[in-house]
Amino acid sequence: MDPALLRERELFKKRALSTPAVEKKKKDESSFASKEEAKKKPKPPSSTSSNLNFKSVSSSSQYKFSVLAKIVKYMKTRHLEGDDHPLALEEILDETNQLDVGSKVKQWLQTEALVNNPKIEVNPEGKFLFKAPYKIRDKKGLLRLLRQHDLKGLGGIMLEDVQESLPHCEKALKSLQNEIIYIARPVDKKKIMFYNDRAATLGLDEEFQKLWRAVAVESMDDQKIEEYLEKQGIRSMQDHGIKKPIQPQKRKKPNQRKRQFKKPRDNEHLADVLETYDDK
Repeated sequence: MDPALLRERELFKKRALSTPAVEKKKKDESSFASKEEAKKKPKPPSSTSSNLNFKSVSSSSQYKFSVLAKIVKYMKTRHLEGDDHPLALEEILDETNQLDVGSKVKQWLQTEALVNNPKIEVNPEGKFLFKAPYKIRDKKGLLRLLRQHDLKGLGGIMLEDVQESLPHCEKALKSLQNEIIYIARPVDKKKIMFYNDRAATLGLDEEFQKLWRAVAVESMDDQKIEEYLEKQGIRSMQDHGIKKPIQPQKRKKPNQRKRQFKKPRDNEHLADVLETYDDK
């Protein structure tokens, strides 16, 4: 074999070994790119982390509302004890032993929770008071309120609203027991207060009261009551029933015929005499 060809063959092998393969380079680049993409992709949140987030949010909201409930309860208690001066948020937290609340909870109480609560009112200075259903401070104010409702025909007042508005309520109600009438609602048995207007009271005979209480009319309608009274010879309910509207009577149309003039018939027996008189 020609020695020159052998030398060229050896040189070709050396060059081939010294130059890297293109396919191997592409493979390395693709593997490197896949590793970089895997690093960039965010990991999906695990179920344990989402459960922890939900529990933390629910516990934080529960804590906030427990702080709010404690504040509202304290403001109502101090109002019923006669303390009506307003308090700032820091003073409320100090008196309720809640100074350890965070800044976010304080901000929520100051700007949202206490401002929008129906049981709390804010004065122009930004301090807080308990918002009672009625502005009454003593028994005179309660009696005045009941009289106004009676005169204006507004009806009664719920006892629970008075108990939530009037400081030392039980003592005031005990001293006004002769001025107030209590009626229980049949639906929920809640008591309603009315002013006892003694000028409107009427004296009734005891015998009449016994008869009135002895008659049971719960299962009787108006028609049965009327029949019973008629049998007893009482007709006082005749004009108290439902009256039917009286339909107006139709007017007769005037006669369109022309009236014929009738000659007088007084001198018919002198008709011949008159004719002869006219001929003359």
